[in-house]
Amino acid sequence: MRTVLPGATLGILGGGQLGRMFALEAKRMGYRVVTLEPSPDSPCGQVADVQIEAGYSDPGALRRLAEECDVITYEFENIDAGAVEFLEGLGKDVHPGSRVLRISQDRLLEKNFLRDSGLGVTAFMAVDSEADLMEAARTVGLPAVIKTVRGGYDGKGQAVVSDEAGALAAFRKLHGDHPLIWERKVPFLKELSVVACRGIDGKATAFPVSENIHVDNILDTGIVPARISATAAERARSVAKSVGDALGIVGSYCVELFLIEGDQVLVNEIAPRPHNSGHYTLDACVCSQFEQQVRAICGLPLGSTEVLKPSVMINILGDGKGNTLFGADEAMREANLVLHLYGKTQAVAKRKMGHFTVLGDSVESALAKALAARALLRWG
Repeated sequence: MRTVLPGATLGILGGGQLGRMFALEAKRMGYRVVTLEPSPDSPCGQVADVQIEAGYSDPGALRRLAEECDVITYEFENIDAGAVEFLEGLGKDVHPGSRVLRISQDRLLEKNFLRDSGLGVTAFMAVDSEADLMEAARTVGLPAVIKTVRGGYDGKGQAVVSDEAGALAAFRKLHGDHPLIWERKVPFLKELSVVACRGIDGKATAFPVSENIHVDNILDTGIVPARISATAAERARSVAKSVGDALGIVGSYCVELFLIEGDQVLVNEIAPRPHNSGHYTLDACVCSQFEQQVRAICGLPLGSTEVLKPSVMINILGDGKGNTLFGADEAMREANLVLHLYGKTQAVAKRKMGHFTVLGDSVESALAKALAARALLRWG
């Protein structure tokens, strides 16, 4: 097992906010960071040592990334897995590897993998024709969620349907070069997630469960610890670790889950990288999900996942009404609020522009303070 010590250079495919937070933690630990990202002045590029401005699959740019970096990771799963395979073919360590990426970026492969691994998922079926659609309605059932197999995030590329007419309309809108997947809608009690991390040596840790509240299919609020039973929390963390072992992931990753009756959990999706719902770890934990990512891909011992205080994380989204955030100074009168802005200049509607975390002596006090702080923020 190779150890990549501080002073080395870490590469990251992608220049968004996840890359930014990874780079900040890596630089705090003494590493240099190079990001490959086509958009100039990217959130990650603003804090990295170098930004290579090129497409993620540009062979010349990938060769330069490989030459300059000791180990490479990625910050989102919608890059071409072929780019990771290209880097692996150059003899470069990339974590997580291309196999993990290929499975996690294809919802049908992902669901089949989870089911074959003995992990609970909702009933599903691939639909590539209107005949398939009617068969899925009969055999898998309604209500359902129809999703594109590839791409899509924050609710994009999916539709909730309650009858065959609605399903047909959604199919005609979403169907393209790839098949769709029909998933039986889960009658969940809560949406949960667990950020876990697995090292090169196979040792794994899992952070406490986050209780997630979504608005318009975008994560709005994350509450830690989740307001669930100890039994459900332990099951969620155990499932998350099982996913990492089954995939052989190296690095931080997130498993999104549904809590259903009887303290049972079903896996919704896997994100093979740090996750929005784990941002609370930057301020509420001994070791953040991003530091864990650095530790894991560098072959270092994993850190503590202990939560120091209950926390509530709230996303700050653009609304299309302006690019200047007002009210941050008022919100920060709350001494236990930590603000994170991502360096994006255009606050278009529903774009993630930042987040803040409030720590408290209890979930209830942190939530009340967080909601009060959000009411002070506005774009103009």
